[in-house]
Amino acid sequence: IADRSVVADLGAGGGWFTIRLARRVGPSGIVFAQDVQPEMLEATSRRALKEGLRNVRPVLGTATDPKLPAPVDAVLIVDTYHEMDDPVALLANLRRQLKPSGRVGIVDYRKDGYGPGPPLEDRVDPDLIVRNAEAAGLKLLRRENFLPYQFLLVFGPAPVAPPVER
Repeated sequence: IADRSVVADLGAGGGWFTIRLARRVGPSGIVFAQDVQPEMLEATSRRALKEGLRNVRPVLGTATDPKLPAPVDAVLIVDTYHEMDDPVALLANLRRQLKPSGRVGIVDYRKDGYGPGPPLEDRVDPDLIVRNAEAAGLKLLRRENFLPYQFLLVFGPAPVAPPVER
């Protein structure tokens, strides 16, 4: 995520990551603060204005479609995967909105039970996320464990197989 990037914060909530992303992409970049709750988008918009950031665009998505208005370079999904009703459909729609070199970063809490975070029954196995992402047309590029209580999975668009000639 660099200056002038177009990025999305999926499940933006109150906008903590949205604000940091908006600073990172600079005034020439765009951050789509996407959520399914209008109240969260209003809170994020107020926060961005208070911070003097004019590059944040609120986006009301649905449970299966983020409804991003433009192709994105990167998407960040932090601690919200367990709230997705149909993650394969959501990720498949997201895949269509990624630029060819786009990346999706998913951060969530480990299931080992250590540290803060949601109850263990709400935590998601990273291997399940990988399987869902692959079913949605994404491929795992990296699996990072540098965070003390969470993991980071980085995905890119899977190559599309050429049509079979007959």
